[in-house]
Amino acid sequence: MNIKVLIVEDDPMVAKFNRHYLEQVEGFEFAGWVSTGTEAAGVLAEQEIDLVLLDIYMPGTNGLQLLSSLREQGSTADIIIISAASDNASIRKALQHGAVDYLIKPFEFARFHAALTAYKEDYYALMKQEEPLSQEQLDKLLRHSGAGDEDKAAALPLPKGLTEATLESIWSIIRQLDSPLFSTEDITAGAPISRISVRKYLAFLKEAGVLGMEISYGAVGRPVYMYTVTPAGDEIISKYVSGISGGNR
Repeated sequence: MNIKVLIVEDDPMVAKFNRHYLEQVEGFEFAGWVSTGTEAAGVLAEQEIDLVLLDIYMPGTNGLQLLSSLREQGSTADIIIISAASDNASIRKALQHGAVDYLIKPFEFARFHAALTAYKEDYYALMKQEEPLSQEQLDKLLRHSGAGDEDKAAALPLPKGLTEATLESIWSIIRQLDSPLFSTEDITAGAPISRISVRKYLAFLKEAGVLGMEISYGAVGRPVYMYTVTPAGDEIISKYVSGISGGNR
């Protein structure tokens, strides 16, 4: 039986992309889209929804108010927040009210896929079983892996098609840029590989925690993805590229 998912998002284009992403993940079923918290409450009262992909910034009742109301009413629908809100207060409140994951816009499909897969395998499946949970299962449910983030990063292999030599070249270009914010085009100008290949390396560095990403809108309104090195970027990249030590500019 598929997991029924309601998308709550006031931007039709974002909702369309979220549905497109959702339909690429096995085991999930699109159950509908609404653009307000009031509409979402109505759907949840009438239909059996397993999972809600919930935005925070919406007209009227925002996502956090809806989440709080649902919990007060005893709703058992699980919530994954998908929002541009990255402040500590919003994240803390969402987690305190039982959100099982929190995705900050913009995000890569790989992060979306990981969130839904983890929910399906580590949360939904375990909570649906009738037998008591073992400590190991409970730890998995609570995401206590027993390994720190640094150990996870060190254990991740380079994706197929990416090489250490080219990654080192990309990193060298990044570290020679004058501006802390840069685009794919800024890297492509000095890279020995195509723009498409550069995007793959930047996507990997973002997923690894080396780079952060934000959207900038140009004069014609088209979004441009801008990257910046995270505070831990130097240390993390040293785990992938030999000869680079953490802490350099």
